[in-house]
Amino acid sequence: MHDPGDREAEVPGLVRPPGVPPDAIVRVIRVPPESEGMRLDVFLPTQLRNTSRTRARSIIDDTAYSPGGRKLRHNDRVRGEDRVVLWRLPFEEQDSARELAVVFEDEHLLVIDKPPLMAVHPTARHHHATVVKILSKSRPGQYLSLIHRIDRETSGLLLVAKTPEADRSFKRKLEDRTTAAARGNALELVKDYLAITWGTPPTGMLDQPVAPDLDNPLRVKMRIAAEGGLDARTEVAVLESRGAYALARCRLHTGRQHQIRVHLAASGTPIVGDKLYGPDERMLARAADGELTDDDLARLELPRHALHAHRYQLTHAVTGEPLELESPLAEDLRVFWDGCLSSRSAPSRE
Repeated sequence: MHDPGDREAEVPGLVRPPGVPPDAIVRVIRVPPESEGMRLDVFLPTQLRNTSRTRARSIIDDTAYSPGGRKLRHNDRVRGEDRVVLWRLPFEEQDSARELAVVFEDEHLLVIDKPPLMAVHPTARHHHATVVKILSKSRPGQYLSLIHRIDRETSGLLLVAKTPEADRSFKRKLEDRTTAAARGNALELVKDYLAITWGTPPTGMLDQPVAPDLDNPLRVKMRIAAEGGLDARTEVAVLESRGAYALARCRLHTGRQHQIRVHLAASGTPIVGDKLYGPDERMLARAADGELTDDDLARLELPRHALHAHRYQLTHAVTGEPLELESPLAEDLRVFWDGCLSSRSAPSRE
């Protein structure tokens, strides 16, 4: 499967340390000049997403080497332009490979209904039960390229190109959508998500620019930009409220990272189960390290954030055919929402 995503840097003379098995996953991390002098166990969490310092130290002890094969220690000081090489064993996945339901398919486009808690790309923790691996195995030799991505926890519609022409054309359509929105033009591509929130969000357009939260050690968090930032617009319609919860339709007028989650959290109504923008952002690292407590799980209420890619309406980028694609609310979210009919009250997020 064609994957234009991240690739590890090639290092001339890279030496595989003794005892490292052939199926180890290698990752090469460049040390930027501004990180000169940092301890390795302080530097590494700035490069690995969702990883606490405790977990980083364990990774160093088990997997960190110099390009020449010298074992590194957690208290080593890094130098600018050094390379840190992680030789990591494939994670023993608890995920089971599942079939991917097909919503639409023609000679140019494949649209699947991604299950929740399934990674799109292979990682050290999720290697086999991923969208890329499952499609590669079920369709050997076929050109397949992800047109866009959705988070591992998010369920719902995912578009995959079956030809290079379709890949270019659909990605251009997505880019044009954001440009048109910035100019105030009507949407030519409608993307609707369903979200279950703590509290009832405001109805209407949430027009707040977003930017990376550079003060956050997890590197993946976004924030509402005090000034500047990327134009971001989310149109919210509350479909129903049930006690302390609401089911909202969120229509994307722009496509920024974590846009819906950031906008809803900034409105005081974060998405149920959100480990980054919900009760405590530190839950994201604890979840990645397998260290969520019973109290964490009780506060989250769901093992994943309650966000679902529900409906896309667009013109086929190659054939010009009008497409209306829909995925019903995922089963785990439907069960939770049905439970909101009872006297359930939201737990404290303090």
